[in-house]
Parts: sequence; C-alpha cells; structure tokens
Amino acid sequence: MLLRKVPVWVWLAVAALVNVLLVLMVRVPSWFNREPSRQSLPQLWLLDPLIVMSAVVLLFLLVRAVTKKLPKKRSSEPPRNASEPGSRTMMVTSKEWLWAVDTAGIITHSSPMCQQLTGYTPEELTGSPISLVLDPLDLASVWRPDADNGAESYFDGVTLACRHRDGTRVVMDVSGHTVYDASGLAIGFEGLARPSTATGGTALDAERSLVLGVISSQALVTAFQPLLCIKTGRTLGVEALSRFPDAATTSPEAWFTRAETVGLGIDLELLALRTALHTATKLPGEFSLAVNLSPGACLDQRIQDALAGAAINPDRLSLELTERQEVLDYEQLAAAVAPLRARGVHLVVDDAGAGFASMRHIMKLDPEVIKVDRSIIKGIDRQASNRALAASMVSFATEIGASVTAEGVETAAELQVITELGMSAAQGYFLGKPSTQPTDWIKWAGLPGS
Repeated sequence: MLLRKVPVWVWLAVAALVNVLLVLMVRVPSWFNREPSRQSLPQLWLLDPLIVMSAVVLLFLLVRAVTKKLPKKRSSEPPRNASEPGSRTMMVTSKEWLWAVDTAGIITHSSPMCQQLTGYTPEELTGSPISLVLDPLDLASVWRPDADNGAESYFDGVTLACRHRDGTRVVMDVSGHTVYDASGLAIGFEGLARPSTATGGTALDAERSLVLGVISSQALVTAFQPLLCIKTGRTLGVEALSRFPDAATTSPEAWFTRAETVGLGIDLELLALRTALHTATKLPGEFSLAVNLSPGACLDQRIQDALAGAAINPDRLSLELTERQEVLDYEQLAAAVAPLRARGVHLVVDDAGAGFASMRHIMKLDPEVIKVDRSIIKGIDRQASNRALAASMVSFATEIGASVTAEGVETAAELQVITELGMSAAQGYFLGKPSTQPTDWIKWAGLPGS
C-alpha cells in the first residue's frame, strides 16, 4: 500500500505543519482583537510548543495504528528460507525455470520460463508430479549428500533430459537443494533449470567429441532393474539401463539426448544395446530382458543385426519403444520390427500416458505389453484421476490382448492399487533398485547361494 511507503519524517513534518497552521489560525485573530497582558503572554506562548508536540505525537501514533491494520499484499510465491533474501523476486523475474516441489514430489511452484522449456504453463505444472517433466531416476542418480548434515540434500551443475510436452527431450543444466523449515525438518525441494549451454557451433563440436569418446572407449556399463509378477511376487525379468562414467553430473537420458543432438543418437543406442546383450549372458536363465530403443534406431540395420544375433533366446527379449523421436511412417516402423516379432521378440510401448506419441504407438503397432508411465503411478492411491486413467488403460489393453506393466512403483499403497486394477507386472524402487552386481541378479531369482 502507498501509505506504507511514506517515510516517517514526512509524517512528522506534515503533522508539525498542520499544527503550526492551527495555532496561527487561533493566534493571529487574537492579535487584532485584543492586546495580551504582559503576565499572560509568556504563559500562553509557552503552551503552544507543548500543544504542537503533543498533536504531532498523537497524529503519528494514529497513522501507525491505521497502517498496521491495512491488509498486507499476499504473495503467490512459496515460502523461502530466511537465509535467501530476494529469492521471491528471482522466482518471478528470472529467465531460468525455477521450480519447487514438496516431499511427495508434487510441484508447488513453477516460474513462467517453464512454458518455453517444457511446453507446460505454470498452472498446468503446479500440482503435478515432478516426474511429468524430470525423471525421478535421473534426479536420484545425481543427488549428492550434504557434508554438513549427512543427508542427501542437493545437486549442482548437472545435466538432465527434461521431457517436453510433445514427448521430445530437452537437455538442461539443473541445480537444486532441499528446503528446511525453522525446526530443520525437510519440507521440500527447489531448483532451477536452463537450456544446456551446448548451443553454439564450438559447443556442439565439444559435445560431439564427448559422445564419440564414450562410444570409442565403450565406456558404458549395464544395470538391471527387476520386473515382478504382481500376483506371485516372482521376478519375471529385468530392464537394461545404461550407466555412464560421469553419472554424478549427467543423467543417462541426457547422454542419449545429447548424442541425438549431434547426430550420434543411434550410434550410442547401438553401443548401449550391445553392452546390454553381452551383460545379459550373466543373467539367470529364466529371466526375460527388456531393452530400450528409439523408433529411429529400430530402422537401422545395425540394430537389427545386433538383435538378430543376440545370444539370448528371442522369446525372452522385449523391445521397449521410447519417445525420443517422432514417428513419421508407422508402416515402415512396423515392417522393420515385424521380422523380430516373428522370431518371438515382444514389443513394449514405454511411458504410456506420458505423451501423445506413446498412445499413437499403441494404436499403430499393436504391442504385446503397455508400460504405464511413472507419472501416472506416482500417488495413484491418492489421485482419483490417475487411478481412473490407469483403469481405462487396463481395460483398453484387455480389449487388444495386451498386458499392462506399471513402472515407478515406490510405495506399498501404489502397489496395492495397481494390483486391484488388474495390472500384471510392476517395477520400481519399492520392488527393486537397478543394480550392476551379478549377486543381486541371482538374489532376485531366489537361487541357492543368493
């Protein structure tokens, strides 16, 4: 309010001026009407300063009382740490995307820049899970412990692949940290993101060199995450997940997006596929193996040759179709995967429900498995809309003869709901974390010595 912005000395000056004018209005006429006595004159003028001073004090106190009762402007921004002066202004004016989430992973604030980077408006993101745009597994892979309190509480200067509304990936530099209340209790997380600095010609050349270095040195390892049967709890198979040397600063998905940007996307996918197929020879014999491939990679003959020459039996192999690229010709894609499917390879549409591309994949390719995206599974026990969407997907899958797998299961409550909905399989941190250790793979199988 304007009254709050007026300095105190201005109020005092105005009050003093008003009172002087009042005194003069009283005194000046008296000078023309009568002659003051010598005894009364000093006494009367001695009272004038006291009257003025008391009036000034009373007026000042009155103004203060009124301004305290004026309603304060409420801020729509989330509460900030007291140690961060000016952070509210930053949240509004920054050219970077500033976001905040609560401990459940729900976005509580998103600055306007989000629309340019993600395709979503701040209103659409607020109230949605952060997994809608940032993969929790990517965040978990770069989260670092805080040496001061021993808790996992920040990440800084990392490169992640943000999921755009249209299904594409955008490489971003991201930083963030835990937010604590006055008692030291963690109440959420906040961070900022900006487009990756690799946009100019020289920067792209440097990016290309980095990707070529990974490919030439074959600096990849494969981690497997278990896939469980919901009814029996038995491990059915595993999904192959690539791990890169700089896992603390760049997420795997960011590496693939970076490689695609410099024209080496399929080359990196080929390396990841060959590494996964080779590592899979150490898996227990009954496990199935799911590998992730983009639509463009499925059209490449080198990928076809690697899959056809895999040591694993084709009926144990699942091809998970990602959304890294738009499919321009579904007939061509269907024709490319037809020989593999004829040999027994299963087709899985990944991230179903996360974007338009996944649903088009389902309609055009008739997959054996539909994998529901973690953004729908997250909080499905509390979100009626998520539950309704998942139920409709199960019903649709039944109609076309496909099974449904839930990904990103992190709580017992989520597992209970997807069981009630009739999903057949699930994976997530609650059921088993990705591991590069063969001892864990044997343990999942329940074999002797595990």
